[in-house]
Amino acid sequence: MLNTCVNTSPATRSWPRGRGRGRVAFLGQAVTRAALCPCAVRRPEVECLIRLFHTLVPEAGERRGATGLDRNAFRSVLHLTFGMTDDMIMDRVFRAFDKDNDSCVSVKEWVEGLSIFLRGTLEEKMKYCFEVYDLNGDGYISREEMFHMLKNSLLKQPTEEDPDEGIKDLVEITLKKMDYDHDGKLSYADFEKAVRDENLLLEAFGPCLPDIKSSMAFEMQAFQETHDL
Repeated sequence: MLNTCVNTSPATRSWPRGRGRGRVAFLGQAVTRAALCPCAVRRPEVECLIRLFHTLVPEAGERRGATGLDRNAFRSVLHLTFGMTDDMIMDRVFRAFDKDNDSCVSVKEWVEGLSIFLRGTLEEKMKYCFEVYDLNGDGYISREEMFHMLKNSLLKQPTEEDPDEGIKDLVEITLKKMDYDHDGKLSYADFEKAVRDENLLLEAFGPCLPDIKSSMAFEMQAFQETHDL
């Protein structure tokens, strides 16, 4: 496991330039050729993301056999750069990025995940959000999963005697609006139809995508070299 993750915020730090340019350019070309990132992120921006990745994975960690960002390092990026605070959601975002389930976000997974974060289509974001919200990976968002996520994301009001009852009511309201086949749980088809009808439901169970402000700040800093060209 990687214990030497960078603790300073990537959004406020200046990225090093000129270091390992040949290697980064080669990786960027490989990513593009292999269609690992079939999205709106251009090759120079892919190279910037790869360069940033290598600043977050220290060389010492690489020499010890680490192949990417572990859970703690990745959560640090989500919190410091994109303002995420919900522990459950951050763990699920990590799992959504970590496609091969090796408990480490590789450079390929980093670029592909951030491409959806920053420039993803509605369809890509729907698939990503559904994967985050499907806590046990069974292909459905159950009542219990909705309850846990909403309980984590909603602030408890001091006047509430039993806040759980209010959350249960909210779950039932959500199901009534989004459960089109009335089976008591949300399939991807249910989720997709609901979001296409009302885009605000994309993050119905907690913020798992960066807001516009943090996305713009990240892009301005991370892609600074492409702006200077």
